[in-house]
Amino acid sequence: MAMLPDALYHYYACARGPFRNLSDLPPEEAEAILSAIRQKGEGFASRRQADYLTIRRQLETFVRARFIEKGGQPRRERPHYMILGACDWVKSWYTAGCEIHIPLAKFRPEQVSFTYGDTFPAMRCADGKPYRRQVYGLAELPDLIERFGLPQDWNADGSQGPDRYIEAQVWDDTPLRP
Repeated sequence: MAMLPDALYHYYACARGPFRNLSDLPPEEAEAILSAIRQKGEGFASRRQADYLTIRRQLETFVRARFIEKGGQPRRERPHYMILGACDWVKSWYTAGCEIHIPLAKFRPEQVSFTYGDTFPAMRCADGKPYRRQVYGLAELPDLIERFGLPQDWNADGSQGPDRYIEAQVWDDTPLRP
């Protein structure tokens, strides 16, 4: 059986703090912040496409609906994003990157969903991989990793495609509090 990482990781700009979520803001305010990030030209977020926030909201709505179908009970309209296991590549997205890791045991199954890869490629790539357009629950992770491996292990440098980690969508603020 595959080894399941024991924590979820969240990477962020140290200067801004953790769990600062553009999706929580009104669209105009979120776009203004993203525009300022683009103008500075710093970090990964500065390279996001013009319609990034529109697509992100559509994908979040889709993932939330699939999660509810699987028995999820989201308390948030939009998720906070974390990663199953460590992924130093994501920390490099930030000029001064920080990380928080929270034991997986602190999350109840109805609070967190997963996509194999970042939500964008997981939901939008049309390459025929069986994990595309799929939302997974906590109980499905061991089989998922057994079948496909942990992307951080087999694709750390991104040379094998867009899947570089398993993304966690956290739908409840409770496990994120100290």
